[in-house]
Amino acid sequence: MDRVRRAVAVVGSTATGKSALAHQVAMERGDTTVLCVDSMTVYRHMDIATAKPTTRERTQVAYQLLDLVDPCEEFTLAQFQRAARDAADIVWKGNGAVIYAGGTGLYGRAVIDNFDIPAQFAPVRRELESRSTTELDVLYEELRRLDPLAAQRMEPTNARRVVRALEVTLGSGRPFSSYGAGVRQYGPVRVVQIGLRVDPEELDRRIEDRFRRWLDDGLLDEVRSLAALPGGLSRTARQAVGYRELLAHVEDGRALDACVRDAITQSRRLARRQRSWFTRDPRIEWFDDAELAADRMRDVLNGPDGFVRD
Repeated sequence: MDRVRRAVAVVGSTATGKSALAHQVAMERGDTTVLCVDSMTVYRHMDIATAKPTTRERTQVAYQLLDLVDPCEEFTLAQFQRAARDAADIVWKGNGAVIYAGGTGLYGRAVIDNFDIPAQFAPVRRELESRSTTELDVLYEELRRLDPLAAQRMEPTNARRVVRALEVTLGSGRPFSSYGAGVRQYGPVRVVQIGLRVDPEELDRRIEDRFRRWLDDGLLDEVRSLAALPGGLSRTARQAVGYRELLAHVEDGRALDACVRDAITQSRRLARRQRSWFTRDPRIEWFDDAELAADRMRDVLNGPDGFVRD
């Protein structure tokens, strides 16, 4: 008999309280593992500004997808998806339930909607990137010839997307568009998603308070330690909001106050981008009250809505 696969997801902008909500519901149940859907919590030693669960919280609730690689390593969306599938399978084999919790929208969609993700073809990408600065229009025309549907879905001036689509098309021999309808297409509900909303002004306040609390907790020392690692930080790890801005102080000598202001500003911008991303998904059930959201999560995990649909 097929094993029962029970899951729910909690999504939303940074600092809305997603992690606390997931922890609360998982701790109540006792059989539930939180899978952290975040592109930066996969990195070891990047703990404070990624808002990883504390040591105490990890003794109360099982967490997965944390600390998978060193900060010097790249970690792709496809690698994350495989790790998430494996982690969920282990939980379900033990008759447990899964809560997906996080704000990295693309990573969540890759797992929740079971995306068909194309591989990476580094030599092809490097050659295309070298041409993209001067021949982007030529590359776009090449994409239009090889995969008109993919070309139609993107702006000709979006170098990153044009290069990626051509990289996959040329490297795999398969049109980029054949890997799925794209992130702006939403299929049937496979995993129920609970969204948390907070008033924008209140969210701005929370973000600043949280960042200054992180500084009190030793974030600057953590960034110094990361910068001193023998392997350094990968391109991806360097993009983490909060770390990127403080690295400008640690490595380049920029004034700390200016870097802190930038980090808070960029965190607020990130929150708005995340809200925009999630708001586009019509399947998300939105809540302004965390307790009402918790009640819905309990109902999902205890009832038929909690079964993962294929």
